Amino acid sequence: MTATEIQQEIERTRERLGGTVNELAARADVKTRALGKASEVRAKAQEKATGLSVRVRGSQVVQRRWPLAVAAGVVVVGTVAVRRWRRG
Repeated sequence: MTATEIQQEIERTRERLGGTVNELAARADVKTRALGKASEVRAKAQEKATGLSVRVRGSQVVQRRWPLAVAAGVVVVGTVAVRRWRRG
């Protein structure tokens, strides 16, 4: 191998090593991963609450005040679940 080829191989190795270090750092960043997961759980809970609220509003059997109560209950349960997940 020539000196230029060796230098090029060193540069490729550095790039691969830099990518590996960045990947490991991202995996080790527990706080960011936890916040991302909490955000995902919160979005899913909100989505379910919205869907449930729409279904309840569409029901002619349920009185007017029930959709709001059900939606509020789902939001409260979702919030409690997210907080417990963050602690655990």
